[in-house]
Amino acid sequence: MAAVLSAFGSAVWIEHRAHLHLDIVIAAVAMTMILGRVQRGAHPGDRLIGTAVLVASAASASEVSSLLHRFPLFGDAAFTAAMAATIWIRRFGPRATKAGTVVVVPFITLLVTQGQGVTSHAASYDLWCALIALVAAFWVAVYQVGAAAMGFHEQRPRPPAPPSLITPSSAKRVPASTRMACQMAVALGSAFAVGHMAFHDHWPWAVLTAFIVCSGARGRGDVLHKGVLRAAGASVGTVVATTIAGAFPPGDRWSVVIIFAVLGVASWLREISYVYWAGSVTAVLSLLYGYFGQNAPSLLETRLEAILLGAALGIAASWYVLPVRTGDVLKRRTAEALAALSAFLSSPRGDHTEIRRRQAHFQHAVTQLEQIAKPLRAHRMLTGAALRADTIDAMHTCVEPVRTLASIFASIDAETDTEPAWEPLRRAVAANVGAIRRALGSKPGAPYRRIEAQPSSPASLALTALDAALAELSRFEPRAAPLSSRA
Repeated sequence: MAAVLSAFGSAVWIEHRAHLHLDIVIAAVAMTMILGRVQRGAHPGDRLIGTAVLVASAASASEVSSLLHRFPLFGDAAFTAAMAATIWIRRFGPRATKAGTVVVVPFITLLVTQGQGVTSHAASYDLWCALIALVAAFWVAVYQVGAAAMGFHEQRPRPPAPPSLITPSSAKRVPASTRMACQMAVALGSAFAVGHMAFHDHWPWAVLTAFIVCSGARGRGDVLHKGVLRAAGASVGTVVATTIAGAFPPGDRWSVVIIFAVLGVASWLREISYVYWAGSVTAVLSLLYGYFGQNAPSLLETRLEAILLGAALGIAASWYVLPVRTGDVLKRRTAEALAALSAFLSSPRGDHTEIRRRQAHFQHAVTQLEQIAKPLRAHRMLTGAALRADTIDAMHTCVEPVRTLASIFASIDAETDTEPAWEPLRRAVAANVGAIRRALGSKPGAPYRRIEAQPSSPASLALTALDAALAELSRFEPRAAPLSSRA
């Protein structure tokens, strides 16, 4: 929020000096808010590349915004193609994914500033948008680098993801990035078409909601879960904010104070649940439009209808256009977590750096698995179907034993120490990990065999705990409970 307020002040100064419109200020706040999450923990080189990409994207978004006003059909197509492309390029690796996320930022800002009476376009507008993007990137870098220098742990880069398991069968399938790009294109194209016909000047609400529902989807179950939460949060936020905005006349500065207060709370509550973020951001948009005199109660019904329609279009596109099945995602991420666990158990004893690196890879793999946990746990709570959610819970219980073993492995001197008494137990647990990996891949081999051992040391206790978790995972072999079945 310090970066947001600094960018806001800088943009207000530029807007006054250059006699621009307030959409420049809105763009600065929105870009800084989103970029603050995208660039968190970025290396200096990646940060510079991200800044260059952001500046170019801001100028392009300005052109698309102009098209939306002058030639709506071409503008809709350009916006849809750009958003689909930012997802499609994820197939080229983490840096391409990061670049695509940065490109999205000005385009989302474009939707925010499309309200009636908000946007204006001068001949040199592209250059001003690029300058504002540079200002946003500057303040984000200043505060994030400063926070990292002061030791804030959340600013550190995340560990790299373990390598994906690519099998001949999976290589023949349409990549997930291509599927998600097609889903986004269909959702946005439908939202533009229906939005223009049904909501006229208020079409951005439907388009923005469709984008939010489709973005970051990790399977059909995740889309449905997030779509419902986002629609519910956005609806509540719209109702509350429209009521509050009606208490202030257009142009009242207290509306601006409330907007920044809500943004600050939203950035905090987002870590708890996305429903709070969706509600808060929608409330901010309602307050913003109220600031520009669009706080009439008659608009409330229109906004709610557009939000619900956009959510429905996003969910429908994700479910029926080259769907990414939740079971497939669960199976792949479980296999990757097991691969990381297998690599950790074979870590060279006494090599602190390598042991910690493999532990971090396993932790990252479990974190990736946790990202799809909420819809599966909600499904378990509603229907009692526990197998898939229990798979994630079982992998999560491996984290603490792995942490204990990492400390023990690192304390061993491989050159002078004799083989520890728990080494046969470690080999047996590693063999069971391999058995479950083969079962997930429907490959022949020895099945999982539960280990009967009496723990006599911290290491054997941790290994026994790992095997107990593996016993839970062994229940979910494809023959017994198809992890690759439809969501």
